[in-house]
Amino acid sequence: MADQRSARATSPTRARKKTAPKKGPERAARAACQSLEGLIGHRAEGVSAVRRSDDDGWCVVVDVLEVPRIPDTTSLLASYEVQLDKAGELQEYRRVRRYRRGAADE
Repeated sequence: MADQRSARATSPTRARKKTAPKKGPERAARAACQSLEGLIGHRAEGVSAVRRSDDDGWCVVVDVLEVPRIPDTTSLLASYEVQLDKAGELQEYRRVRRYRRGAADE
C-alpha cells in the first residue's frame, strides 16, 4: 500500500512543475503583486484587473489586505492600480479604492 502511494506521488501528472510565463498578463500580474508588496508592506490578496497600457506596458489592479480584523469579513482591503513598463518594471502605483471585505460592490 505504501508502495502504491509513493508511485502515485511521483507519477508524471503529479510531478509537473508550474513554470512562470515568459510574458503576458500572468507575468505582469505576478510582477505587480511582488513589487507592490515590497513597497507598501501589505500582502496581496489577488488581482482584479489586467490590461495593456498605451505604452505597451501593463496596468494591473491589485487587491491588498491593509487591516486584518476578526471576523475576517470586517477586514479592510484596498485596490491599487499598478503601472508596469514593457519589461515588467513598476513605474507607478496608487490606491484607487478602500473597502470592507464583506461589503458588496456598488
